[in-house]
Amino acid sequence: MKAHARLTACFDGTRTVLRELRSMAPLTLFPRRGRGPAAVVHLVNSATSPLGGDDLLLTVRVEPGASLRLSGVAATLALPGLHGESSMSTVDVVVAEGGSLEYLPEPTVITSKARHAAVFRASLAADAYLHTREVLVLGRAGERPGSLTTSLDVTRDSVPVLRQTLSIGSGLDGSLAVLAGRRVLASDLVVGGPELPAASGEWWSRSPLAAGGSLVTSLAPDAVAAMKGLAEAGAAAF
Repeated sequence: MKAHARLTACFDGTRTVLRELRSMAPLTLFPRRGRGPAAVVHLVNSATSPLGGDDLLLTVRVEPGASLRLSGVAATLALPGLHGESSMSTVDVVVAEGGSLEYLPEPTVITSKARHAAVFRASLAADAYLHTREVLVLGRAGERPGSLTTSLDVTRDSVPVLRQTLSIGSGLDGSLAVLAGRRVLASDLVVGGPELPAASGEWWSRSPLAAGGSLVTSLAPDAVAAMKGLAEAGAAAF
C-alpha cells in the first residue's frame, strides 16, 4: 500500500489555521480544538500499518508565524508482510520563519519478523522551533523484535543540525555495546529552544548540538520508564 497525507498550517494574523488537511488511509489526520493560537492535529493509523510492503509518506508544512502540534493517539505496530517484504514510513517537514512544530507520535513497536524503515526529514528556518520525539519498543511482551532502521535528518537555515541512522533488531540489541538488554529506546530532539548544557542520569543523557538544540536519549525496560527518563533529562538544570 502507498499513501501520502498532507498537512499545511498557516497564521492568519490571530491564530494558526489549517490550509491543507488531506488524509489517505491508513494515515488519517483529525483536527482538534486547541488552547491558544496553536493548531492541534491528531495522527491516527486507520488500518493495520505499517505492514510489509507499505510505503507511507506524511508531508507537513508550517508557514511563517504558524504554530502546530501534531501528536499520535495510539502505538504504531510495525508488522511483517506475507512474503517478508519491508515497509517504510517517511515524515517530511518544513518549518518557515517564526514557525513552531511539535511532532510527538506514540511509540513504535517492532513486532517479530517485521522489517521496517522510518525516515524523519526536517528543514527549519533560522528562527523556527521544532520538538520531536521517538520511542522504539523492541517487540511485544515476550517476543523477539524484527528489524528497524531509523534515519533522522534535520537542518536549520540549511546548516545540518543532526544526521543519524540507527539500526536495531539485528540480534545485537541485548549486548552491553548496544542497548544493554533494554527493550525501549527513546529520543527527544529540541531545536530553537533554550540552550541546555550536557547532562546525564542513570539511563539517560542529554547532549547539546553544535548547530543549536539538544538531543536526549533514554534506555528503559518499558515505554513508561523511558518517558520518565526523558522528563528527568528535560528537568535537569546541570
